[in-house]
Amino acid sequence: MPIASDDLSSTTPLLQRLDQQGVTTLTMSTPQRFNALSEAMLQALHDALTEIGDDNSVRCVVIAAEGKAFCAGHDLKQMRANANKAYYQALFARCSEVMQAIEHLPVPVIAKVQGIATAAGCQLVASCDLAVAARSARFAVSGINVGLFCSTPAVALSRNVARKRAMEMLLTGEFISADQAAEWGLINRVAEDDALDEATKQLTASICAKSAVAVRTGKAMFARQLAMPLDEAYAFAGETMACNMLAEDVGEGIDAFIAKRPPHWRHC
Repeated sequence: MPIASDDLSSTTPLLQRLDQQGVTTLTMSTPQRFNALSEAMLQALHDALTEIGDDNSVRCVVIAAEGKAFCAGHDLKQMRANANKAYYQALFARCSEVMQAIEHLPVPVIAKVQGIATAAGCQLVASCDLAVAARSARFAVSGINVGLFCSTPAVALSRNVARKRAMEMLLTGEFISADQAAEWGLINRVAEDDALDEATKQLTASICAKSAVAVRTGKAMFARQLAMPLDEAYAFAGETMACNMLAEDVGEGIDAFIAKRPPHWRHC
């Protein structure tokens, strides 16, 4: 179903949502603009993520894109047409809200990447919980090439990639391959180009086969503990695990393990 329309045409789909067996796929659909994160695209993503957050039937989210590029970052023409500080502050604040909405979503979000993911597009990949990429995909934070240090993409990138590798990407603007991105920790899996759909389906199926209670608990816990000192992280993790142990699904899972049978999750 179409979520919104671009300003190119009132009938042009901007973002598509497809729901299948607990997996919601959001597909950016402005290939003629390399799926740039325009004002309208950011708003559409924000609205869709907010709606998904209230939908308990969703077990996993995939962010995908049409065309030769996953996402080329911000819409530079739009930015040049609005050359004032207040506009830029509002634009980057909205982009940051979208990236944080992905983290705050109670279910895992997977980036499905083909072509290029540059600047804020690379930030989008880094902000997702997981990422699968076609072998021909390439990644860069290339603002430096037009005189702009990719400061907001650096926040997400530096939380995925080791410090010196992140700085190399940010200071050179050079592309890295999908294989490098996997080695450096930016993405999880690399698939042959014609197997990207299947590789993504395998990952979503694996997640959806698990207890929804455990997955939601785990995502929320993982993000929070990263910001804590070690002792606080362990205290928080222990409390979270104790509460998780009281869920019906855990009892079912342990009983199933002992009986050597598949579990039948009570919460979907």
